[in-house]
Amino acid sequence: MQISRYSAPEFDPYGDNRPEESTELWAAPVASEPIVAAVKLPGSKSLTNRELVLSALADAPSLLRRPLHSRDSALMVQALRSLGTRIVEVDGEGPDPDLLVTPGELLGSTTIDCGLAGTVMRFLPPLAGLALGPTTFDGDEGARIRPMAATIGSLRDLGVDIDDNGRAVLPFTVHGTGRIAGGDVSIDASSSSQFVSGLLLAAARFDDGLHLRHSGERLPSQPHIEMTIAALAARGVLVEEPAVGEWIVAPGAIAGREVDIEPDLSNAAPFLAAALVTRGSVTIPDWPEQTTQVGDELLRLLPLFGATVIRDGSLVTVRGGDRILPVELHLPEAGELAPNLVALAALANGTSTITGIGHIRHHETDRLAALAAEINGLGGRVTELDDGLMIEPAPLHGGVWRSYADHRTATSGAIIGLAVPGVDVHDIGSTAKTLPAFPQLWHEMLHGAPATQFEPFSLTL
Repeated sequence: MQISRYSAPEFDPYGDNRPEESTELWAAPVASEPIVAAVKLPGSKSLTNRELVLSALADAPSLLRRPLHSRDSALMVQALRSLGTRIVEVDGEGPDPDLLVTPGELLGSTTIDCGLAGTVMRFLPPLAGLALGPTTFDGDEGARIRPMAATIGSLRDLGVDIDDNGRAVLPFTVHGTGRIAGGDVSIDASSSSQFVSGLLLAAARFDDGLHLRHSGERLPSQPHIEMTIAALAARGVLVEEPAVGEWIVAPGAIAGREVDIEPDLSNAAPFLAAALVTRGSVTIPDWPEQTTQVGDELLRLLPLFGATVIRDGSLVTVRGGDRILPVELHLPEAGELAPNLVALAALANGTSTITGIGHIRHHETDRLAALAAEINGLGGRVTELDDGLMIEPAPLHGGVWRSYADHRTATSGAIIGLAVPGVDVHDIGSTAKTLPAFPQLWHEMLHGAPATQFEPFSLTL
């Protein structure tokens, strides 16, 4: 097993491809007493962006109720509009508008800004292949190091002409002809389940459908594939699974529908973690009874840290114990929860090991190296393993916590800041990727009243 240690000054996950970040520091609030709060979360990013793609491919309009309004969802909306889909905001029951999506003829001759959104850069190239004309994909500087070989290679195998100058990363151009033949294709999705989901979402629109096989040794984040399959089934598209890592989709129509978007359960993680850190309680309303969201795993995982979980209808309450317990976790299916769980482990009273998360090196940043660097920079003892982290107890002190333009790294710093005075999070604005209101919600959780120092976040759709 290869083991390496990182200290804060040594780690630079981008090299020459550093993304633009805010230079502002956010003083992470320290909890002076146990928190007792309820936090209402906006819609799921994963569900919102899947439903936007399916709505653009459907044979009739769709209405998305209570969708997420964030940077990732705005990038998806802007991209689909540029391909010919009509998306308008309409009044709904939530605080933010619903989205009415009317599919149109897919047309290229455009450029799509992916930002740092994996769902945009991996879900939309198949649509660009179905569009007529060239579509160029690019994004933030940090996005240009994210793996794209499986998307580019699979579409080429299906007959799509893609110009990437042999680099298999952004930027690249898809030369769409208005159709994709489809058929058999094999990919290695070891670094992201999004490669599978991106093909499955569009497969019913391929002339011959799709017979997809995963050829790699591991397949991370399988609940996200299950989410894709469930979303397709709700629109009349059956995905057969004759074997593990194999999917068959017949050609056919994708139905328009009205969809209620669930709250983002992964974004519940920092708030529920706060209950453990402060020995208080946090309640999340509207928690679905059944869901494909990986955030539902929090109800199983947090008790391992010493929490008590109480369900009362659609209310979920997490109560902290008298200390945070160390854990040994293997999380290949829940890697997006790992950063916040690592932050909890850094405050535990024993050594924790979290493995099965090597694939999160390829997310918005190398999350393993980033977490090790930032915790160690505050006096911690974190060792990076082949596919995870070992976190040993150590007294932490204040300092700058770098986010690396990664929303989950940023919220991990906020969790540690609850217990460690003087933690200043660099670029808390990176949370706008999936939860623009994070600073406000964090303040309200601690103080029970809206924060007056924050301007409301908005994205023009």
